[in-house]
Amino acid sequence: MEEQSTDVRRELDRARARLRLLADVSVALASILDADEALRRLARLIVPHLADACVADLIEDGWVRRVEVQHREPDRAVPLRAQSPLSWPDDSAAPLARVLRGAGPVVLDDFPTDAAGLGTLGTAQLKLYQALGAQAVLIVPLQVRREVLGTLSLVRCATQEPFDDEVISLAADLGHRAGLALENARLYAFQQHIAEQLQRSLLPELSGLHRLELAARYVPAREGAEVGGDWYDAFTLPDGSTVLAIGDVVGHDLTAAVRMGQLRNMLRALAYDSGDSPAGVMRRLDGAMQGLSTTELVTAVIARVYAPPSGPWLAHWTNAGHPPPLLTSPDAGSQLLEEGLAPVLGVDPTLGRDDALTVLPPNATLLFYTDGLIERPGEDISRGLTRLRQHAALLASRPLHAFCDELLDRITDVPHDDIALLALRVPSTT
Repeated sequence: MEEQSTDVRRELDRARARLRLLADVSVALASILDADEALRRLARLIVPHLADACVADLIEDGWVRRVEVQHREPDRAVPLRAQSPLSWPDDSAAPLARVLRGAGPVVLDDFPTDAAGLGTLGTAQLKLYQALGAQAVLIVPLQVRREVLGTLSLVRCATQEPFDDEVISLAADLGHRAGLALENARLYAFQQHIAEQLQRSLLPELSGLHRLELAARYVPAREGAEVGGDWYDAFTLPDGSTVLAIGDVVGHDLTAAVRMGQLRNMLRALAYDSGDSPAGVMRRLDGAMQGLSTTELVTAVIARVYAPPSGPWLAHWTNAGHPPPLLTSPDAGSQLLEEGLAPVLGVDPTLGRDDALTVLPPNATLLFYTDGLIERPGEDISRGLTRLRQHAALLASRPLHAFCDELLDRITDVPHDDIALLALRVPSTT
């Protein structure tokens, strides 16, 4: 009787452990939208609960790519992760290939000693199993609906019992959950790619403004955000002056990118047709947004750059709640242009807006940027502005394109928000 009770308790403990594993896997897979990282987390959960080692492979364009190898002894797994992608012939008899073609879970407990006739994929898998010291391998598909996206290989060495029906069923369930997570990650990546491509297509080419040297950069966020509404523009007015503009539509999704394009087109039409000052154009844009657009809140800077018949180059600008432009030169250092500031667009179109005016020294750089360049989580924005001023001053004598690239390299690590830059190098003469 006591022995029977012990067996029952043991089974209950195993059942609870597997339920905890399922819960932990569900949380891990639901909390990340990067396919490789999701599989790495899954492999770390499987080892050592179900196996001594776990290998995750993905299909990509007809190739099998090893994503992760986990082992009870971490040092043993590291050199095995560097496998180059392998071609996957449809007629391969390798067990891994059979699972990739749609076969159910496959258990291997008898391994050939010679790789002859196994093909490239079979040979690579045999070498992997030998390196892991495998005595039994369970291969399950990472499957969503009827499509196999990859495989999980659970490896047991001599210290563990063979795979029983319960473990095989549990592993198949994990493979299904992982397949759903991979499908979500791929859909997310596809949507992000489309949004990024749309946003890039809506940003202007600067090659038509030959009179002025301009450079622009757009860097999408890589962590924690989707593509959003950062934008810039540059175009020539009928009087020969040049309008430079930059802004940020609130939101981080495809809708924000579309609204950004609408806003930029409205700005162009209003500035070109009205002949108004930057503040006047900003007021018109605010009113047009209220009546013609569903865009809610926008920060922006609009500047008009020109040179009188005699005299220095001038910048005439207004700012709607956006980070201040930066003026830097090799001789005079860097300064933030903090005048002309008013509330963001979309609050009240009747609010007053003022213009500001400054002289642009020859060979100086006038920089417009979005807040992703200066903001870091948990840090006061003043530190980001100070960092920008310091690095811009050090780079002021660099060619304009190098100035933009090196400024991004020095200031940004992993962008937490999209970054847009628009830079003007002031001509040496009028």
